Formats: sequence, C-alpha cells, structure tokens
Amino acid sequence: MKIAHITAECYPVAKAGGLGDVAGSLPKYLNKAGHQASVILPHYHNKWLQEAETELIFEGRAPFGKSSFPFRISRLKKPDLGFELFLVDIPGRFDRPGVYLDPWSGYPYWDEKERFFSFQIATLEWILHLDEKPEIIHCHDHHTALVPFMITQCHRFKPMKTIPTVLTIHNGEYQGRYEMSSVSLLPDFDYYNMGLLDWDGGMNALAAGIKAAWRVSTVSEGYLKELQEYCHGLEILLRQESQKSTGILNGIDNEVWDPSTDPFLKVNYSSRNYKIGKSENKNALCEQFSLDEDRPLFSFIGRLVREKGADLIPEIIKESIARNLNASFFVLGTGEPYLHSVFEGLQSNYTGYFDSRLEYNEELAHRIYAGSDFLLMPSRVEPCGLNQLYSMRYGTIPLVRKTGGLADTVIDIREENGYGLVFENFNLEEAVNAVERGVELFEKKRLFNSKQRQIMNLDFSWDKAAKNYIKMYQSMK
Repeated sequence: MKIAHITAECYPVAKAGGLGDVAGSLPKYLNKAGHQASVILPHYHNKWLQEAETELIFEGRAPFGKSSFPFRISRLKKPDLGFELFLVDIPGRFDRPGVYLDPWSGYPYWDEKERFFSFQIATLEWILHLDEKPEIIHCHDHHTALVPFMITQCHRFKPMKTIPTVLTIHNGEYQGRYEMSSVSLLPDFDYYNMGLLDWDGGMNALAAGIKAAWRVSTVSEGYLKELQEYCHGLEILLRQESQKSTGILNGIDNEVWDPSTDPFLKVNYSSRNYKIGKSENKNALCEQFSLDEDRPLFSFIGRLVREKGADLIPEIIKESIARNLNASFFVLGTGEPYLHSVFEGLQSNYTGYFDSRLEYNEELAHRIYAGSDFLLMPSRVEPCGLNQLYSMRYGTIPLVRKTGGLADTVIDIREENGYGLVFENFNLEEAVNAVERGVELFEKKRLFNSKQRQIMNLDFSWDKAAKNYIKMYQSMK
C-alpha cells in the first residue's frame, strides 16, 4: 500500500510533542513491513531544515477564499529518514522557526488558521496533480483534519474522493475551533453539507475530520474510551462514530531509543550491564547539575502545561522536601511562562535538591532518561504517552497518574508482575505518596535493580503498533 501521512510535526525535522515522534516513526516501520509510506510536512524555516538538502519537485497556486496563494513542494534528499519526506513551502506562512509557537515570545502564532488551512489546501492541490496518488491518506490531529472533508466535499478535489482517509487523534484538547465564517477560506463545496463543518454553532476542524474520515483512531485504547466520555463537547460525536473508531497504542523507535547505541550518553549499556551504565550516566548528570547522586533522582521531561500536570510538580517538590524525603528532582521542558518563573524560583530555594533547564533539548532528554531513577508523569490528560516508554527502555522507572495511555502501559509495582509507580487521582497527596514509595523502592536495592532489568526487557516497539495500523488500512480496501 502507498500511504501518505499529512502532519504538522515529524521527528527529527520539526517536533513539539508526541505527534512528532509518531510521524517520524510509524512511516519508517510501515516501510520496513513492505509498504510505501511518506510524510508531507510544512516547510518550516527552523535550523534543521535550513541545513537540509532538498530538491524542488512542484510549484503551483492553490485557492484561498476569493484569492489564491503560491506554494512549492520539495523533497528531502539527505539524510535518509526511512521514508520520503515532502515539504510544503508557503511564503508568509511557514517561513519562521516555530511549529505552533513563536520561540522568542513563547506565544502561539496569530495566524494559526491561515497557516494550517493553506497547508492542507496546498497539499491536496499537489496530490491532485500526481499521476500516482496515495492509496491511503492518513491525517493527524486538527491541523490536518479538514483533509477528509475537502476530499469528499470540495468540488475541486472530488477526483480523489475514493481515496480512504484516516484521522488519528493524538490530543483531543486541541480541536481547531474557529468562527463559522472561516468556511469561506475553503475551496467551493456544496453548502447543503455545511453541517459537516459545524459543531456547537462554530467551525470545528477536528469534528469535521471525525465525521468525514473513513476511520478514526486514537493513540491508545484507554484514550479512546476517555474521549468517548469527555472530549470538550465532542464525546457525543465520538460515541456516534464508535463503529469506525479504534485505539492503537503507539510504539517507540528502538533504533533511536537504544541505550546500547545512543550517541548522546556518556556510557552505553544494555540490560546485561545496566547497573554500571546507569550509575555512570547518573553520576555525570548529577555532577553537571550539582545534585547528590546518592539520592534517587525523579525527573520530568516535557511541555510545562496543565494537561501534563506540570503545575503540580512544584508542589510535589516542595512537599517532598518538607517531608524530608531523601530525593532529588530535575525538570526539562518549556511551556507556560508563569511556570518558568516558578521553576526558576525553586532553583534558587532548593539548590542541591532541584534543578531545571527550561528549553527543548533532545540530547539532554536522552541523558536524563539514562541518568534518572524515576520519570515523573503526573498528567491530567495523556493520550498515549511516549516518555514512559522511553524511560523504561533506559531502565528508568515511571511514576505516573492512571490515565489514558499511562494506564495502558504502566502496571503498579504492587500488582502481579508490576514495575511502575501509579497513583489514581490528580492531587498532591497521592502524587507525593507515590514519590515516597519510589524512595522506599530505591532503598531496596535488589528489588529496585530487578525492576530496572524487567522494564528494559519490555517490548513497546513500533513493530507491533505498525501491524495494527496495517490491519486498519487493509480494512478500508
């Protein structure tokens, strides 16, 4: 099968969260399974793409309301990512470094709607001109959720209406809600079908995609069930469309996330020599950030936003220290400006117990996975969660709230064959109790080491996940 993934993110080219990891891995494993998968991505002007070698393969114009805009399609020549990458360049829309946010101000770009509407329209305009079209078009989140609608409803793209479409919901928190007048920016369609775009009196891109796509998937079975219970108003729609919906747990790229070959680590290791390997990586990490290597290290990696539970972390740190728990903490990530201020204040007040780097740093993230003892994920919402899978690959025990994909992938140590620390409700008391249990586990060296070895041997690779996606694709043929 020839599968085209249309996405706003793709690791290592442009990534803001888990969507980028999925879009950078799933196509690669589909190709390994004998299919032909590619990725179509906006041509951001970030450092990675500015240094990349590309070739121009198409130039054209696409409709946008009562006017039109020019666009170019380039193909990445080097390096080999394991799939073909096509870049959509739209002057004035993506010639800036950030994916969603201005990296200088930390705030979203003002023209999100125009950016991603034009990206989707330009992509379909290019596909329309291809002699050999995709057999499956796979869209990701609200940024590309209008594609299934436009393929089936816009007169211009009707020649492609028989191409099956999939919409994967990575995060139902963001839906692409706009005023209803925004529909005028789309190519002409039969206004009798305006209801496909309407939800609760406004235009909702994610709702339109759910209605128009042939299949809808989420990034874990647990997250699908949660969305059908609550999705900021779309739960009713998701229940109505349950017959075409499925939850497929994401995997991780074992070639990228492999402590035995990871070039970012001070010392490489496997499940055979993990004690020495993790010890040396922890020593290096603690030395760099002035933390006591003899204390268990609890780290958080990710976006500093409400759904990740990042606002609870400062309280967890303060309460743990107030209880005299023998633990250290580290935070890596960017997000809400007020949380940046809070963590900067904690660095001053808890020197030796806490440090942070308020930035996106892929290399440091790898070193934290290798050098930490526990990974904190106190999420309010976690569709799948990849960080807990990365941490286990590196022998770092996940401490998570029981929600979404975290509930699907982490079994509490108190249960049979359990290996993680899980708390049920989003509150400070339960979270700190889980930290306390982690400190106790760390002190029981034989048990702690056995759990590290156990999680390193768990299989959360993309091989299994890719097979489930292939099965879904084949069901549409």
